[in-house]
Amino acid sequence: MARMHSRKKGKSGSTRPSRREKPVWVELSSEEVENEVVKLARKGFSQSLIGVMLRDSYGIPLVKVVTGKTIYQILKENEIETPLPEDLTNLVKKALTLRKHLESNHKDLDSKKGLQRTESKIYRLIKYYKSKKVLEPDFKYDPEKIRTIVMR
Repeated sequence: MARMHSRKKGKSGSTRPSRREKPVWVELSSEEVENEVVKLARKGFSQSLIGVMLRDSYGIPLVKVVTGKTIYQILKENEIETPLPEDLTNLVKKALTLRKHLESNHKDLDSKKGLQRTESKIYRLIKYYKSKKVLEPDFKYDPEKIRTIVMR
């Protein structure tokens, strides 16, 4: 599949582990992995960073293979939830930095176009998350108001 706003097809990206059973080299039990996920989340790490840290530090290829639950499910059970989903948060942060850049560089048309594309992705994700009932139906993307939510 091509990228959203270009005709290019990305070649880079990591490959998910194909095995669906717990690897032999993983010595931690499922409870220990869950505790580690909760501990890292309380330190303020995102779900993707938690997965990378567990992979690099403990050799856990997939948390779901070891625990039977995704990182999101583990955090939800322990009542550690973020105000916005992670992919939406990353796009909003990108849009906010582009807006800040455009305040001092009004004539930067490439950044202006990049902001339009980023906000198009944001609106599309918001529509998706409203349909899945992750966001409330009256949620609106307002760059000034959402700055306080994202920059916590």
